[in-house]
This record gives sequence, structure tokens and C-alpha cells, in this order.
Amino acid sequence: MELSHKANGSYTEVLASGRLNMVSAPNLRSYVGEVVASGSNRIVVNLAQTTFMDSSGLGALIGCLKTARQAGGDLRIAAVQPQVQMVLELTSMDRVLTSYASAEEAFGNE
Repeated sequence: MELSHKANGSYTEVLASGRLNMVSAPNLRSYVGEVVASGSNRIVVNLAQTTFMDSSGLGALIGCLKTARQAGGDLRIAAVQPQVQMVLELTSMDRVLTSYASAEEAFGNE
């Protein structure tokens, strides 16, 4: 999985490309932790190029959400692909991790 980020005004967008699984999940948690530690507590994880997610990936997203909230912010997800959306729905985590069509929409009205 390739990770990068860019600041977009009031939030930081983390771009995740590839498979979010047992191998890459710790990298995502660490990466988002570093972004939050640098002062950005409003995070959007853009999953447009994430083709697969398993339970480890889901756990990583929940961990990232917790990290952002402990820093006084929030984490949202955007551009969720069908397989990832299916995992979110099957686990009812779509109620916790609200997905948005794009990163701009995630914090667009705030």
C-alpha cells in the first residue's frame, strides 16, 4: 500500500493506494498517527485507489479514528470502492465510519 497526504485547508487528506490488509494496516495506523502528531487532527482517508480491505484494514481505520478523536478532531473516509463498502456494511461499521463521495465533501460544510 502506498500512502501520501496533502493539507487541504481545514483538513488533511490521506491517500491510500492498494490493498488495506494485515500487511499494510499497521503502516496506515502509523502514518495517520504521524499526520495527527504533526498537528492535523481532521483527517479524510481517500480510498479511491484502495481495491481491497480485510478485517485488519477495518481495525486500522477504527484505530485511526480513535487517534484523531483523542487529538480533538475526527476522521472520515471518502471515495469508498465497492469491496470496501461491502466490508463496512457487513460489519455495520458504515454507521461509525461515514463515507463521502469525495474528500472535499467530507469536511466541506464545516
